[in-house]
Amino acid sequence: MSSWAPTKYKTTNWSAYNEALLQRGSLTIWFDPDMVWRPAPTGKRGRQPSFSDAAIQTCLTMKVLFGMPLRQTTGFVESLLRLVGLDWRVPDFSTLCRRQRTLNVAIPYRGGTGPLNLLIDSTGIKAEGEGEWNARKHGGPKRRIWRKIHIGIDEQTLEVRAVEITGSNIGDAPMLPELLDQIPPDQDVGSVTADGAYDTRKCHDAIAARGAHAVIPPRKNAKPWKPTSTGVIARNEAVRASRYLGKTLWRRWSGYHRRSRVEAKMNCIKLLGQSLMALDFDRQVAELQVRIAVLNGYTALGIPITEAVG
Repeated sequence: MSSWAPTKYKTTNWSAYNEALLQRGSLTIWFDPDMVWRPAPTGKRGRQPSFSDAAIQTCLTMKVLFGMPLRQTTGFVESLLRLVGLDWRVPDFSTLCRRQRTLNVAIPYRGGTGPLNLLIDSTGIKAEGEGEWNARKHGGPKRRIWRKIHIGIDEQTLEVRAVEITGSNIGDAPMLPELLDQIPPDQDVGSVTADGAYDTRKCHDAIAARGAHAVIPPRKNAKPWKPTSTGVIARNEAVRASRYLGKTLWRRWSGYHRRSRVEAKMNCIKLLGQSLMALDFDRQVAELQVRIAVLNGYTALGIPITEAVG
């Protein structure tokens, strides 16, 4: 069978997308004069917090964007506030370090129209140890620690809708139900697309429980399971379809190739840094969540709209 010629695409909104790229370099999009910088009293005994979660997240956003240590971040944010005419106090480096550990990061998203088509994947990012060059050239230290990022993005808006951070010893499949739990119950989920690592009973059952269609390629030499649940029945149909059509035709027929969009989003996360600056796990989780919030902010400014031309 001859292979297909690659499809060519044309971007139809160059003007709007070009303006969005310009806005990504603007620092003013991260500062809102109506932001609650100093929180209201909590009503509890003891010292009251001097800075809101939004203020801490704004400072950590500058840290992530420019790859600065905490002390330089404090000076950078203070100078920006003076330039925009805001007389807000700036948290010092120790406050940022302490609050980062328990920060509830707000990840904004716009949401699309119609059912949510979720694309799921995971990747690793270095948390401790030398880089790849040092490891290959000199062997590197034996202690090299990685964190795994599990994300689910909206196929329509390309925004991250669910994220989980785990150690490198956690598999991909156990985290799919956790990602689905982050989607509001009233949100209609149309489909969940993932690779063959998610071809497990729990994943298919979790997808079926949300009334969604699973687009997961069966594993090599996959055999039908005993049909004991709705998710298993749908999985067995995928096994039969892939056997009848072949893996290549099944992937085109099912739309599996759209999963490449979540792989591109993983690359965007690593463009903000190939490794983590935080040392303990809780702060590393906050650092990665801030990266996700930054990427969703970039995406909200505008994305290219393409159409097939041949």
